[in-house]
Amino acid sequence: MPRLARPLLACLLLCILARPGWAEDSPEAAAATDPAASNAESPDETPSIERVPLPERSELDTRALQRQLELKEQQQLQAAEEDFLALWLPANSGEAKGAVILLPGDNESADWPQVIGPLRRKLPDGGWHSLSVTLPDANSEAPPVRQAETEFSAAEEAPETDATEEGTPSGEETPAPEAADETEQQLADAPAPTATPQTPEARREAHGKRVMARIEAAIALAEQQQAPSIVLLGHGSGAYWAARYLSERQPANVRHLLLVSVSLPSGYGPPLDELIPTLKLPTGDFYYKDQLPERQAASRRMQASKRQQHATYIQIAMKALPGNRETEQEQLYRRIRGWLSLQVQDK
Repeated sequence: MPRLARPLLACLLLCILARPGWAEDSPEAAAATDPAASNAESPDETPSIERVPLPERSELDTRALQRQLELKEQQQLQAAEEDFLALWLPANSGEAKGAVILLPGDNESADWPQVIGPLRRKLPDGGWHSLSVTLPDANSEAPPVRQAETEFSAAEEAPETDATEEGTPSGEETPAPEAADETEQQLADAPAPTATPQTPEARREAHGKRVMARIEAAIALAEQQQAPSIVLLGHGSGAYWAARYLSERQPANVRHLLLVSVSLPSGYGPPLDELIPTLKLPTGDFYYKDQLPERQAASRRMQASKRQQHATYIQIAMKALPGNRETEQEQLYRRIRGWLSLQVQDK
């Protein structure tokens, strides 16, 4: 082909490709210029479904304990219209001396490997029933389970209604079923679900009510077992809740208190050196003397108890054994068993 003909041929091809009709014939251009065609080819949008909130950490711990422990140890109790797990072990003696209710601290389970778990298994050998309670998460914002299940069910039923409407033949009016009208009326008349408290003060108040209700349910179970004496034992923040329960409710059937490594939950009051010494009942305050914060806090509680003339308040200093946890837990059990034998009269 002559060299002069090549440029002419290239120009001719460019003219053919640049003609207006060629671009409009492509599928991409048709989809871009025709909204109806684009909508016809795109799949139907999936209706948004509200996600069910994650359960509390304590609920996950409960499920794990239910799989690991024997059924005879598990007790399902109810408080404040919610179920919770408590772990019960009867005394290994013909006549029990009483029941010790164990309250774990924040982020601990009813079978926590430090303090709570070892004590609940060892106390029956000393003639005591043990009842370890699952406490709710502090300041939890998780809504009630029933509310979450209702919202999820309503969201799942929404796509089925849309599918029914799409299947109606064109030109015909869709009849309004009486059942659907009744359901809509019931939903309209139903009260709105209670919103989870948002302010820190409201969350703390709601959490306190849940904890108090669970302690009360645990005491009721101990009474059903005809325990001669009932002792509250709290570890960490659980010690605060035990002392606060006795201070506010003053139950006649609980006359002894045990505290282990007391800690004040963030945002709550009154301070422990003001709360604990005012309890006019036998109190055993166990702390680890080689930990400076615990030793200083224990000193403030002791000074306050002297000002209150609390004669039955006793502090027991222990030595931490981080390299030998088993021996450390055995030491704690022996000290607590000795306190119980001195302070609680056998009946």
